[in-house]
Amino acid sequence: MTDVVVSAELREEEQAVKSHSRFLKKELGLTDLVLTQVLFIVGLPWVGVAAKQGPAHVVFWLIAMTLFYLPSAVVVIYLNRLMPLEGGLYQWAKLGFDEIAGFLVAWNLWLFAILNCSDVGLQVTQYFLYILGPRGEWLTGSRPFVVFVTTATIGTLIAVATFGLGVGKLVNKAGGALMLLTFGALLVLPWLNVSHGSLPAFHPLATTMPVVSIMSVNLMGKMGFGAFGGFEYVAIHAGECRNPVRTIGMSVAIAAPIIVVMFILGTSSVLALVPFDQIDLIAPIPQVLSAGFQPLGAAAIVAPIAILALLVIRVAQASVLFAGNTRLPMVAGWDGLLPGWFTRFHARYRTPVNSILFVGAATFALSIAGLIGVGRQEAFQLLWNGSAVFYALTYLVMFAIPLVGLRGAGVTPPLWLKAAALSGFLMTLLYVVLSIVPIVQVESRLVFAVKLTGLIVVTNAIGVAIYVARRPRHR
Repeated sequence: MTDVVVSAELREEEQAVKSHSRFLKKELGLTDLVLTQVLFIVGLPWVGVAAKQGPAHVVFWLIAMTLFYLPSAVVVIYLNRLMPLEGGLYQWAKLGFDEIAGFLVAWNLWLFAILNCSDVGLQVTQYFLYILGPRGEWLTGSRPFVVFVTTATIGTLIAVATFGLGVGKLVNKAGGALMLLTFGALLVLPWLNVSHGSLPAFHPLATTMPVVSIMSVNLMGKMGFGAFGGFEYVAIHAGECRNPVRTIGMSVAIAAPIIVVMFILGTSSVLALVPFDQIDLIAPIPQVLSAGFQPLGAAAIVAPIAILALLVIRVAQASVLFAGNTRLPMVAGWDGLLPGWFTRFHARYRTPVNSILFVGAATFALSIAGLIGVGRQEAFQLLWNGSAVFYALTYLVMFAIPLVGLRGAGVTPPLWLKAAALSGFLMTLLYVVLSIVPIVQVESRLVFAVKLTGLIVVTNAIGVAIYVARRPRHR
């Protein structure tokens, strides 16, 4: 990419953020970022969802890669080169548009991450059921035990975030490495079964053209933003990277092809080893590992190891989300949009300890709220269903920056970048529309759409109210 010349005002804002960031430890290098990208972006259920489309999955993955994945990668690299600042997308939106846009981006990112972290305790509890078997049902069904595991898990996330990315990156690297090893086993298993004679043949790239329908369009939108979203998240830690301009861009370039191969070949392995009508959409990878190792006589040994690996991966993914989420109140506090309390650093670890405690408390509160009554309150479920839309709204802003933003920065993005941003914007918009007005089975599509739209509008109105309440003091 060519270098760009920016306005003095943008450079002044950049220097102000860097001045605040000087207290942060520069912990992250290229390997840390690559493994974190792999860990954060690769969602474990997606190979099962894609496998439900049969051999046409290859075409779907290639379309999603072309129309969303590559555009998001080049836009993230461009914006990070232009504004390599702690806070990532928050700073890009603030400097590309204005302060309220940045604040609402941070607000929606915060809601998304809080909601995604809030169920980690429940998921960890469920893993105990798989490890212990039927004799563990009474334990995992015990609400006090669930509360204990939730408290311990969120407490661990708080501790790791407080110690800083020096410790956090070890958790992330371990999760990323386990993700690669798990998918490595997934890709090798069909060939081992062919060699063993338990699988007649395996053609990983065999494909057919998909049927054009509303369902196929829905899938394309989900396999775009839903499966491939996440490149911008590590840029939140730009102020904690040793060389953010170079390493974040290179990590995207290295991780992108690896993730594409993992998704495409992983889906092919699912189709090879599991009957089409028996694919488990919730936990396809444990299902494939069990089915693939069973003929080889190794399933009894591999299954618990795989479950433990997936448990570590889930906690590591939550750690990435949690750590990034704690930086958003901090950078908003730098701009005076939240109280200065959020900007205070730990004396030893130089991490935003108050922001970490606040995010931890909010995550714990939502986790416990999910256990009240029957544990599935409608309001909580609406928030959970809306979390993806919160995240998608931030992507709409990100793609809009090269298209209509940066007017006060003296920057003119090249036409090819604008074309990429437009493609990413339309794919994300498709995802939002299909999430708000679902084409899958619900009791009432209209009622669902009204409730979810109301949720998005009300929560963002709260964000605007917080901004307005703080803005006069800041000025």
